[in-house]
Amino acid sequence: MFNHETGSPDTERTLIVYGGGGHGKTLLELVQAVGIYRVAGIIDDGLAPGSNVLGVPVLGGSAVLKDLCEHGIRLAVNGVGGINHVDVRRKVFELLAQAGFDFPAVVHPTAFIEPSARLADGVQVLAQCDISSEARIGFGTVINAGVVVSHDCILGKVVNLSPGAMLAGGVVVEDYAQVGMAATINLNITIGSYARIGNGATVKKDVPPGTVVHAGCIWPPRND
Repeated sequence: MFNHETGSPDTERTLIVYGGGGHGKTLLELVQAVGIYRVAGIIDDGLAPGSNVLGVPVLGGSAVLKDLCEHGIRLAVNGVGGINHVDVRRKVFELLAQAGFDFPAVVHPTAFIEPSARLADGVQVLAQCDISSEARIGFGTVINAGVVVSHDCILGKVVNLSPGAMLAGGVVVEDYAQVGMAATINLNITIGSYARIGNGATVKKDVPPGTVVHAGCIWPPRND
């Protein structure tokens, strides 16, 4: 259980990280590198209260969320990556919102974002990304390490771009789609909602919703 007596009085800049796995660890260190927020602790149903993740205490599981919110901690970072299971990440956002939490966008200090780009709440931009002119990044989307999002791209809700993905200009990635590591998406392509683009794939034509483009493939498939 969270110890209110040791909590910071500056709750407006205090947040929790939900999830203590790999993505949660990355976000924890990202938030610490930014230096704006104080991390009160980790929330994870699978970790023992009182243990720690990278020296940050585990406060408990989802049962403590309401208690934390009532005591003034209203910011949360979703540390559940949801690769191949995007609905798990979506449900974490719903759980946190129902408890009363808001979701700041967090950006690693080494990322470059043009002034005309726009990030919605809950967006996570990791190290050494490049987000170019008039790109629009939707709620809860993950822009992982080394990703390039070129000019005029539009990303929907809870999209996940894995490390090294490259989006040319004017690409649209609809809600809940996932793009794998080092995948290349050509100019003015639309990736449909819930589509999954495998690692190293090259996409040359629109991908319908729910479609899986396998790792290393060129889309659309050739009929040789």
